[in-house]
Amino acid sequence: MANKVSLKLNFIMNAILTMSSFIFPLITFPYVSRVLLPVGTGKVSFATSLISYFSMFAQLGIPTYGIRACAKVGDNREKLTRTTQELLIINLVMDVISYAVLILALLFVPRLQEDRTLYVVVSATILLTSVGMEWLYKALEQYTYITVRSVIFKLVALLAMFLLIHEQDDYVIYGGISILASSASNIFNFANAHKYIDMKPIGGYNFKRHFKAIGVFFAMSCATTIYTHLDTVMLGFMTTDEDVGYYNAAVKIKTVLVSIVTSLGTVLLPRMSYYVEHGLMDEFKRITKKALNFVFILASPLMLYFVLYAKLGIFFLSGSAYAGSIVPMQIIMPTLLLIGLTNILGIQILVPLGREKVVLYSEIAGAVVDLILNAVLIPQFKSSGAAIGTLAAEVTVLIVQFVALRMEVSDAFRTVAYWKILLGLLLGTACSYWFVRVGFGDFLTLAVTACLFFGAYGIALLAKKEKLIVEIFHQLLQKMKHIKTKGK
Repeated sequence: MANKVSLKLNFIMNAILTMSSFIFPLITFPYVSRVLLPVGTGKVSFATSLISYFSMFAQLGIPTYGIRACAKVGDNREKLTRTTQELLIINLVMDVISYAVLILALLFVPRLQEDRTLYVVVSATILLTSVGMEWLYKALEQYTYITVRSVIFKLVALLAMFLLIHEQDDYVIYGGISILASSASNIFNFANAHKYIDMKPIGGYNFKRHFKAIGVFFAMSCATTIYTHLDTVMLGFMTTDEDVGYYNAAVKIKTVLVSIVTSLGTVLLPRMSYYVEHGLMDEFKRITKKALNFVFILASPLMLYFVLYAKLGIFFLSGSAYAGSIVPMQIIMPTLLLIGLTNILGIQILVPLGREKVVLYSEIAGAVVDLILNAVLIPQFKSSGAAIGTLAAEVTVLIVQFVALRMEVSDAFRTVAYWKILLGLLLGTACSYWFVRVGFGDFLTLAVTACLFFGAYGIALLAKKEKLIVEIFHQLLQKMKHIKTKGK
């Protein structure tokens, strides 16, 4: 970390990556959802969620633990090589076990026998995730490489979507292309790793030193994956593919928005781990305050906007056949703020501080709440019941983490300008809501209301001199002046 990449550059690269993750489904999902309909998208969503459990088992929490472990030895190529090879070997062994269990499930579970081909195709993500070693690149803060590689593969997948998906039975192809977009680029990660580590076996491995921490991170991963995908899996077993399709449309939009909200936090873990390792606690606290403020400012308007305009968003992205997605989407939208906060408190604060067990306990509590509420509510309310379970689970996770960190983060929460954010939300709502009554098409109404809502919100914060917004505004002005000066 001696030659750390600029945190601003990392954020910009991750923002571009996030935008690509937003634009890709924005372009493809309206087309795919109308071709495959709720049943087709529901099949793929159920398969993806089910395979995520096998992938979770194969990964053992290494995607998060690996960032911290490699970030600590990033200055020493030999130590980095040994650490990376140890974690990769553990991953590959677990892949073999995971695939063996999956084969048995496909052979003996009746619900899975109908679409075996789909499950086999989607299961490619298990191996691709392991060989990709994304945690190595994040530990070394190689976000420019990650972004360029990901965007290229998303463009390839985009073309494949329109060229290969033409009828409802093409849902298996859709599953394969989704894996292409999200995981196929990991092959290049493996080929490119020689720049940072030695590829020949280095020997002298000490696998045991990772087991204790991996065990905690694996338990965290289990809890997270369970309550993240439990809704879809339980819907798939307890209801129909159509209900899964409704829920998937709502979750698809939420997932894209969550990636925007957590975009800053994603690049902070290696930096936060570095600060803790070297005792730079003042820097640690400064970034914590800025990150929490960022989440409140960004998540609050996104959450409210998509509650108010859920019907327009669903109909534009998925079509009128997905009317059953509207209420689940409105219920699930507050999780944008909740997940944004727990991402900072849990992954960006508790993990670098070595308090992973608190994160684990919070996620276990969330998973238990989700399981109980799903079992009670899904039979009666179906996709809406699943959304309520998810919302309650995220509230539970936040409460547990905040209680554990209340002494450390109370000051950071006090610095958030809540009344300024509320004023901006009220102004944004007032400026945009009238346009819905004009009666234009879904796209035009969404575009105009978004401009009015977020424009008024931003202006209100700027007028009230909210610190982060003013800082960003001044930086943009300086950039523009620099460009003009350079142009002359």
